[in-house]
Formats: sequence, structure tokens, C-alpha cells
Amino acid sequence: MELAKIETFAKVQPADVSGADMLVARCLSAAADGDTNAYYDLGVAYSTGSHGVDCDLIEAHKWFNLAASHGHEAAAWCRADVSDEMTAIEIADAQRRAREWLRQSDVCVA
Repeated sequence: MELAKIETFAKVQPADVSGADMLVARCLSAAADGDTNAYYDLGVAYSTGSHGVDCDLIEAHKWFNLAASHGHEAAAWCRADVSDEMTAIEIADAQRRAREWLRQSDVCVA
């Protein structure tokens, strides 16, 4: 009796490690090093629900806020834009998450 490979039935495909699948992972790694553009890119991903993440305005605001606090002008505009669609409680949650990120990553705000 010949055994079939599981890939035949499961239709397993390797992840695209060079493309959009990895954008969020690469940005999170760069954000841990304080990369302002990575903060902005994460804000864009979460605000649009792209690159494998769901649309989450709280997370988007958090990342835009971090980028804006480091002088990223476009992030400040994007933060204001997503704020228009959020409640005061959601904005406060996003700000709390941004402060937690800074504490956990030991990245100092310039």
C-alpha cells in the first residue's frame, strides 16, 4: 500500500515570505527598533485592513500616534482622519496602547 503525501490533500502552499504576507511582521520588527516609517506603515495596514490584518481603528490610531509623536507629518493627518470615526473611549484605548508599546519596547519619544 502506497501512502500519499498530506500536501496532496491539504493543498498546502508555502507563505509568501517576500511579499505582502510579511509586511506586518517586518514592520513590527522595525517598530521595535523605533522605526517611524514602520509605525506609519502599521497604521496604514490596520486602518485599511490590508496585509493580513483586520481593519482595527484603535490599532491604526495607536501606530499613527506613535509615528506622529516622532515627527511623521502624514501620520498626524491619518491619526486625525481615523479619530473622526472613533469614540472618545476608543481614542483613549489607542493612546493607552501607544503608551504601553513605548514602555514595553523601551523606545524613547523624541
